[in-house]
Amino acid sequence: MKHYFVLGMIFLLLLFTRIGQAQERLDLSAQIPIVAWYGIRANEATVERFKELKEAGFTINFSEYSSLEEVEKALDAAHKVGVQLIIACPELRKEPEKTVRKFMEHPAVAGYFLRDEPVVADFAALGDWAKRIQAVDNRKFCYLNLFPTGGEEHLRFLGVQNYRDYITRFNKEVPLPFLSFDHYPVLGDNVLKAEWYENLEDFSDEARKIGKDFWAFALATKHGPYPVPTRASLRLQLYSNLVYGAQGLQYFTYWTPAGDSFYDYQHGPIGLDGKRTEVYDLVKDMNAEIRSIAGIFLGAKVLSVRHTGSVIPRGTTRLTTLPEKVKVLDTHGYGAIISLLENGGKKYLAIVNRSLMDTMELTFYADPSVKRVLKDGSLVSAESYTATLLISPGDILIYLLEK
Repeated sequence: MKHYFVLGMIFLLLLFTRIGQAQERLDLSAQIPIVAWYGIRANEATVERFKELKEAGFTINFSEYSSLEEVEKALDAAHKVGVQLIIACPELRKEPEKTVRKFMEHPAVAGYFLRDEPVVADFAALGDWAKRIQAVDNRKFCYLNLFPTGGEEHLRFLGVQNYRDYITRFNKEVPLPFLSFDHYPVLGDNVLKAEWYENLEDFSDEARKIGKDFWAFALATKHGPYPVPTRASLRLQLYSNLVYGAQGLQYFTYWTPAGDSFYDYQHGPIGLDGKRTEVYDLVKDMNAEIRSIAGIFLGAKVLSVRHTGSVIPRGTTRLTTLPEKVKVLDTHGYGAIISLLENGGKKYLAIVNRSLMDTMELTFYADPSVKRVLKDGSLVSAESYTATLLISPGDILIYLLEK
């Protein structure tokens, strides 16, 4: 009897060893930049506040400070917890060379802020300013965020006939290392702006043509026509940005802006009273979720982006041909984004539920070699799952097609 017991224990040990060895896991340790716009204010720039920001998953803080002293205080506090700053102060505009020399060796400096949402008439002066900064410090980036797309009146305001011209003219006149734009697509009653995906198509395509990365936004603060964010709305914005190739993610805002009666900002991650709101925890959860799979997207080449659904968004392309090794891909519901990416010699298929409200059914059959990538980076054979899976509103499902 003792003999059989020993044999049984050996068998179980070998079995569990094989199971442990069979659990493959991707190395997804590379981390994408995550920016807190309208971040920690000057009078709150303490180690404790920057630690709180870092715990929510942010890597970069952006706030405009009123003096060199305020910038220095914030840099010192941020450095103690491993957060960086995009710095902005009046002196950076008035005396760019002197200001850059003062801060360029500080390890907490990520880059230098120029301005938000310029029109074409601003480009020449901004280009000159950027060149003055880069002549002193070309290791850190100069940063500027562009307008989203819009109708004819908006384009006339920008000074162009079409949105792509706005991007290309900016790139020619303002020599920055990457591009950034904001577009807040979610309106009240969970309505998506019709032009959002067209904007992502245009911006990502122009960035690809000129060989530069782009950064994009998610809205984290209720204001004007924009509602309090939900898990679904944050997922949809962030995952849509990533599957289109965004290499940096930004939230507007972190701290809730005060004193604006027109937009009436409410429910940012840090509220008007300086305390956390429910959105802080939501953003913290989302950033943890993003960090666990960011290595798939950071440095990835987007091979194609297609859409499914009875009606696909304006300016996008319908999925008509399945990727190699995929036999069936059928979505039931509002529709999905289907992105094919390549990174580190591997090909990935990312599927995002485009609905803010409804769970989507995905029917998926593929070659036996295809694996599903779980959100902790572990790999499981796609065949281990039932053919029809449910994807929550705004959520993502990822497959590894090729090693």
